[in-house]
Amino acid sequence: MAQPPVAHAAPCHDFRRNWRTSRRALLQAGAVSWLGLSLPRLLAAQQQAGGTGNAKRCILLFMWGGPSQLDTFDMKPHAPAEIRGDFQGIDTSTPGLKICEHFQRLAPLMDRVALVRSLTHNDPAHLSSAHATLTGHRAPVLFSDADPPSSKDTPHLGSVMAKLRPASSALPSFVTLPWLAYHPAAPGGQAPGQHGGWLGKQYDPMLLGGDPNAEQWGVPELQLRDGVDLGRLEQRKSLLNHLAQERDRFAANTTAATMDGLRAKACELLLSSRTHEAFDLSQETAATRERYGRNTHGQCVLLARRLVEQGVPLVSVNWHNDGHNFWDTHGNNFNRLKNDLIPPADQALAALLTDLEERGMLEDTIVAWVGEFGRRPQITANNAGREHWPFCYVGLLAGGGIRGGAIYGESDNRAAYPARDPVTPQDFAATIYQALGVPPDITLPDQLGRPLRVCEGTPISALFG
Repeated sequence: MAQPPVAHAAPCHDFRRNWRTSRRALLQAGAVSWLGLSLPRLLAAQQQAGGTGNAKRCILLFMWGGPSQLDTFDMKPHAPAEIRGDFQGIDTSTPGLKICEHFQRLAPLMDRVALVRSLTHNDPAHLSSAHATLTGHRAPVLFSDADPPSSKDTPHLGSVMAKLRPASSALPSFVTLPWLAYHPAAPGGQAPGQHGGWLGKQYDPMLLGGDPNAEQWGVPELQLRDGVDLGRLEQRKSLLNHLAQERDRFAANTTAATMDGLRAKACELLLSSRTHEAFDLSQETAATRERYGRNTHGQCVLLARRLVEQGVPLVSVNWHNDGHNFWDTHGNNFNRLKNDLIPPADQALAALLTDLEERGMLEDTIVAWVGEFGRRPQITANNAGREHWPFCYVGLLAGGGIRGGAIYGESDNRAAYPARDPVTPQDFAATIYQALGVPPDITLPDQLGRPLRVCEGTPISALFG
């Protein structure tokens, strides 16, 4: 059997050229060294050099496990039965575009959405593919389900935004919910690329675990321990500040300063009424909660809207632990999609787009919906499943200056390989960065001060305007 074509990632830039570019940006920003760098000013300077996005915030919906392109947004009704599957297509608000019949709520909104139908890479492993999807950079170890997160990982898009555009209030700058994507069948377990990586742990996300649809759900980090009231917390905060000032009189300590910053942020979270309100889903009407879906995913997406509305730059919603291997439909593909996966995904995404539009937020909020790969066109006969298939799949983008109703790229007649305009997951991430006004070729210093490129991709410029 012929080997499938390999989708090559964009080559790394020469280090010396990176350094010349970085030095020029530093001078434009008025900074004198990486250690003294004012990142907001660097970002402003680099935006002037070519950033075009107008999004202030991002909601990333990560469909962990790999949705089938043929059974969602790239159906092939004329393919043989063993490829096209059980579902029919339905018309959408974009002329000539049909999507799966089970996306009933999303179909009338597809004129707000851009479809990328030619996503492609050559890595069939969940973990390393997730890293590329969530960071825009190849994993430290490719083709691997055995390598867990490490400090060598490229930082998550949310970690980069936390570095470049931290929340101005007591709110966290990067939130993930309802868990860090983990696959029990993968020896490495948790997917890499979900943390601060080489930027450092201070850029890890605030993780909101559990089920926001549960009656007693809450955020433990916002609860005071028994025996500690607000007055006592204020006293502790004052004492810590005094001790930090005394320490700094004698010696500078970068690690200690970082810990001081984290402690101060934790105190702000606990003391801020605005923060407590942002995480409180009971502030929403019953009708709004029903609109998003009274299920784990729906309430996670609603909470994501609440958080970005209050100033969190990026919220990542990972498909939750549903006890059935998520979108990884090796068996019972069609029943799982029809009954368990598509309905909550359809309802939540449609509600989010409508809600953002009604609030005047869609134009400056980028929404992304994507998995780490797609599914093999040939249906597995003995269990009606589809296997991993990274060579061709689909991603969705909306808002943030993205052109609604656009269809970028095209697959062949079996949705097996791109027929034109191939797009890597790095390119997809670069497009999100572009929408956020971040040049995707930006370099940031790691913990040793070395300038590293955060994204290997090239934005899909045709989706803007």
